[in-house]
Amino acid sequence: MSTQTKVDMYKNDLSARRYSDAFKLKILDEFSKGKYSKRDLSRLYGIRASTINDWIKKFDRKDLMNTRIIVENADEISRLKLLQKEIEQLKKLLLKKDLEMLANDSYLEVAAEKLGFKNVAELKKNLNIKP
Repeated sequence: MSTQTKVDMYKNDLSARRYSDAFKLKILDEFSKGKYSKRDLSRLYGIRASTINDWIKKFDRKDLMNTRIIVENADEISRLKLLQKEIEQLKKLLLKKDLEMLANDSYLEVAAEKLGFKNVAELKKNLNIKP
């Protein structure tokens, strides 16, 4: 049997599957009862976990959605605010340094031109400054 024939044999496996609403609700019911996890259901019925997530959204079952719980106490909140303040200060400092560097580069360009050099690299080479 040629390779092409083998490939043709499995083309039907890639066909789109359609599930009834009753089947979808059955899956969601089993999941909500804690009988099976999403992974278990996907293995058991041959469906993807992302498909189950789609059904959860479709049937508006927010109780089944993955949730993220963030616990913060007063110390964590104050630490977070301090870190955010530090980030803002560092951003301002970085901006200031960038502007200083831009100004210095401009000064070097003007100096190179006034002293008769072709470019800043030639000026730095003449002055034995590393580029």
